[in-house]
Amino acid sequence: MKLFKVDSGHYYTDGGAMMGVNPWALWGKSEPTDERRRIRLALDLLLIVGQGRVILVDSGIGNRLNEKQEKIYRPSEFILEESLADLGFKAADVTDVILTHLHFDHAGGLISAYPDGERATFPKAQLWIQKTEWEMAKNPDGLNQAAYNYHQQLQPLEDKVKINLVEGDASIAPGVKVKRTGGHSVGSQIVEIEAEGGFYIYPADIIPTLFHLPLAITSAYDVNRKETYLAKQYIHQTLKEKGGKLLFNHDNQHWEYSLI
Repeated sequence: MKLFKVDSGHYYTDGGAMMGVNPWALWGKSEPTDERRRIRLALDLLLIVGQGRVILVDSGIGNRLNEKQEKIYRPSEFILEESLADLGFKAADVTDVILTHLHFDHAGGLISAYPDGERATFPKAQLWIQKTEWEMAKNPDGLNQAAYNYHQQLQPLEDKVKINLVEGDASIAPGVKVKRTGGHSVGSQIVEIEAEGGFYIYPADIIPTLFHLPLAITSAYDVNRKETYLAKQYIHQTLKEKGGKLLFNHDNQHWEYSLI
């Protein structure tokens, strides 16, 4: 398996919410805020290629935000397909899309707006989603109501692509596994990869940036801080045992990071 970083753009979100219990004094100078106290977040996705599979992890924010959302999040141009082309791939080459969770900045790119209309960005790909995450996205409770947009992001795909609902840990391909952690969302999952360059974990929003690496530092967006803490314990221990590396999805400066 070979791994590639895929730049799908960036967006802005509230700095205090993103950093949670991490005080501004520790991150403010390295991650400056704009006039609305928002910080810039990268939207770096992971592409896994090998054994006849082209697996994309997450899909970015997409290009279908409404005017209100555009003002709130200040998204860049959605450059996912251009970034794939730079690596020698087309969206139609993608065989699988693993969704770490279904928040808009990770699932929004599943459907794209084109000059001739909207359609599935990856028409030949099957999706891999934790069942608990899918069910929460379809029927969110009061705590999660604002976190999902099932009717816009997911429902149009149900009769267009194959959707695999995973229950717990699962093997997606040889050398590619998902592990359900919860924490950030009820059905968050991380991706573990045995690649040519070694062992990697793509933790998505369990550890979205280097600032979130310490065990006790969690985002205010997390629905269960204890589960996030336990997931980070597992990630730290596993990476140290295997001599592996983290792959950050929202860090503006870091992509690969070694704990040892």
